Amino acid sequence: MSEGMLCSKSHEYILEQEDGKYSIGLTDYAVEQLGDIVFVELPEVGSTFTKNEAFATVESVKAASEIYMPVSGTITEINEEIISTPELLNEDPHGKAWLVKIDSNADDVEFKDLLDYADYKEEVS
Repeated sequence: MSEGMLCSKSHEYILEQEDGKYSIGLTDYAVEQLGDIVFVELPEVGSTFTKNEAFATVESVKAASEIYMPVSGTITEINEEIISTPELLNEDPHGKAWLVKIDSNADDVEFKDLLDYADYKEEVS
């Protein structure tokens, strides 16, 4: 599932979908560091965020963490399932446990500091 995935230094991933929108979630590394996820708070559809702005909160048994937008965009969909079943993040962070989908017209500059998944994994290991 890491094909085409880009990751931020703050451990969010972004993945372009077939419809040109992007799904955003937490990397497997971030989820491992957090431990058992017990609560996820997501923004409303239609909310707009700029790159590096906090858009969600994830709480685990260890800590609460803000989640940051890897590129600017408008929320087009939220993962309702993750709100009622936050442990999905621990089970499938790069699959079923995406957090939001966005519509973004971010330019290449916003993508420049994102790492492809292999480079990201190398950096965090």
